[in-house]
Amino acid sequence: MLDVRRLQVLRAVVSSGSISAAARNLGYTPSAISQQLSTLEREAGTALLERVGRGVRPTPAGALLSQHAEVVCAQLSKAESELADLKAGRTGRLAIRYFATAGASLVPPAVAALRAEYPGVQLDLRLLEPVDALPQVENGDADVAIVVFAGPYSKPGVELYHLFDDPYRVALPKSHPLARKRVVDLADLADEPWINNEGVPGPCRDVLMAACGAAGFVPNFVMECEDYATAQGFVAAGLGISLVPVLGLGAPQPGAVVRRIRNPEPIRPIHAAVSTRSRDQPALRHLLKVLKETRTDVAA
Repeated sequence: MLDVRRLQVLRAVVSSGSISAAARNLGYTPSAISQQLSTLEREAGTALLERVGRGVRPTPAGALLSQHAEVVCAQLSKAESELADLKAGRTGRLAIRYFATAGASLVPPAVAALRAEYPGVQLDLRLLEPVDALPQVENGDADVAIVVFAGPYSKPGVELYHLFDDPYRVALPKSHPLARKRVVDLADLADEPWINNEGVPGPCRDVLMAACGAAGFVPNFVMECEDYATAQGFVAAGLGISLVPVLGLGAPQPGAVVRRIRNPEPIRPIHAAVSTRSRDQPALRHLLKVLKETRTDVAA
């Protein structure tokens, strides 16, 4: 196996035309250069240089290896540069998972800011339910997942970073008697027909059921739908009430009003689940910072 460092020495000697000049350029002594060249010739099994006057010139084998050394050195330089970019977070790949309402308002401005700061980083963005996104971080398929998570969590290789809390609001028909209030007690909704806007059981529904249980009742779901916008449309039509997180409110629905809730106020905690193998990536750290800064104003 030919030694790359000795190939670099050979290239320097061939380029300069003498051992002494190469020694000055590389910062070695002429004897050290000669020793490196002798070892390289033993590795190659043939003479690589021949004396010409006070200098040297390459043999055909020396010229061949010198040409390859130039290519090898260029590739090494490129590799070092790309490695530096990767370590600095200027290149690489970041796999991000997020849930629907985060994708509508939270993720786009954060991704735009990330692209502006790290244009060389390739992004893998996918919409997934929190119950599906967390396993991808656990098994290494994703670097970070934006999730709703309310309970304790302890899995090796994953860390949860709290981003913010997303409180629920109640959507009421405009003609509803409670629409006159600025803040509605959750217990006042106990006998109302509820429109369920959570398609499948999960952390969001768990938050609602826990809050209603604390208020002393179980919601009477009379209608099922898959998303918050549809639920608010049913509310505007006078078919019932629905609880919607602030991130999911979207544009106001004609015929419906939105009010705060208290005693208790249901809140879904928004977290970034981060793979420990990726947590030190500069691009990921920047994304977490931007997610906090660009989030929707949940106090609205």
